[in-house]
Amino acid sequence: MDPDVFFPSDGAGVIAAQRVCAECSVKDPCREYALANNITHGVWGGTSERQRRRILRDRNRAAEGV
Repeated sequence: MDPDVFFPSDGAGVIAAQRVCAECSVKDPCREYALANNITHGVWGGTSERQRRRILRDRNRAAEGV
């Protein structure tokens, strides 16, 4: 698969990449890798940049007990 698929420039590209991720057996570890390494570009583990920011924010809040 062309890596450019996972670094789209628009929302339609994100959806296309997420479709590929939906069928992937390493989707969860891929997403966790991106979260652990604060990767801010591309679709990783079926999540967009915005979705990963939200996940990290929610995890930080939970860790702080908010």
